[in-house]
Amino acid sequence: MRTTAIRLYGRNDLRLESFELPAITDDEILAKVVSDSICMSSYKAAHQGPDHKRIPDDVHNNPVIIGHEFSGEIIEVGANWKHKFHPGQKYSIQPAIYYPEGPVGILSAPGYSYPYIGGNATYVIIPKDVLVQDCLLPYDGQGYYPASLAEPLSCVIGAMHANYHTRPGSYVHEMEIVQGGKMAILAGVGPMGLAAINYVINRRDRKPSLLVITDIDQSRLDRAATIFPVGWAKENGIELVYMNTGNVSDPVGLLKSISGGEGYHDVFVFAPVPSVIEQGDAILAPDGCLNFFAGPSDPKFSAKMNFYNVHYASTHIVGTSGGNNDDLVEALDCMSKGLDPAGLITHIGGLNAVIETTLKLPEIQGGKKLIYTHKDLPLTAISDFAQLGASDPFYAELARITDKTRGLWSVEAEEFLLEHAPGIE
Repeated sequence: MRTTAIRLYGRNDLRLESFELPAITDDEILAKVVSDSICMSSYKAAHQGPDHKRIPDDVHNNPVIIGHEFSGEIIEVGANWKHKFHPGQKYSIQPAIYYPEGPVGILSAPGYSYPYIGGNATYVIIPKDVLVQDCLLPYDGQGYYPASLAEPLSCVIGAMHANYHTRPGSYVHEMEIVQGGKMAILAGVGPMGLAAINYVINRRDRKPSLLVITDIDQSRLDRAATIFPVGWAKENGIELVYMNTGNVSDPVGLLKSISGGEGYHDVFVFAPVPSVIEQGDAILAPDGCLNFFAGPSDPKFSAKMNFYNVHYASTHIVGTSGGNNDDLVEALDCMSKGLDPAGLITHIGGLNAVIETTLKLPEIQGGKKLIYTHKDLPLTAISDFAQLGASDPFYAELARITDKTRGLWSVEAEEFLLEHAPGIE
């Protein structure tokens, strides 16, 4: 099988190439990739090259396929896995396989460490490493983009599960956010913040009574409020507040007053910015847990923390990086029950757009950039469909379809794109 893929050779060295995949073994699966969502982690991997912990040292001689938020369809199944998988199945991948026998040991991951599997490809070989860890997960829902976004949603789910609390007189860690508590998500209207809002409001087993979302970009706050309205959150038992901390002189004071002066039991920081971390620390309630979600690139990155409160108020901090397999299973289950991650997506493109998009990702405004790997399309904002449609019937129809969902991507839009967009050569 011939594949076309984006391969990483070193720092900022990404190449669009076609090459032959080897025949699969009895312990491998041949799969078609349909969609891949570009993650900031891929940007970091591309800029760091072999210095990245998941990238092999010899990548300049043995390039890897990048992209780890992908979905597609199984084509051929090796003999040892025919009892579990079959051609035609749709799938999602948990890239954090934590497999010690992988190319870079325990940190090996599809989209970083392997020559024949990654999301930015037309066809891939799913290796034994993924299969023995149960990290190939069937997806029975509609469309493909929800399964691509299951991985980022699983990261949010893992973060929620990783928070912990104690009771007076006990040092036993009780895992999870506080039921009926007060939660703040700081710098919370980027792609991952939107995923967090979606998950928190959709949860049925546990949720806060107050959810405050902050950012300094009013347009992004307004978009978030349109996708996840305050009234919808109220119907689900949550008081939802959107707050622009860039417009107030004392954001900590205002955040505390919104909480009734108590502070927040669960605080999530979605930007690697010291001032935001310190703001999160300052609004913690007694026994409050701050989850530093955003991964910094600088290994010396640091911020101040109030250790008086650590000692006397039992405040604490955790950090999470990715979800585990159970989190991805939960993400897929959430989607099968109606959680639609379309609000995260702001741009659509083809495989030809991956290199520039990945290398310049922080400069491109908006949310998730969704790639259809068999297509040749420039990276295009959904909000630009109508303007482009004035001269291009393809975009005119996409504009008509997305207008029905208030400017959000949809299964109908995806199906139209897959049928009518030009193919990658």
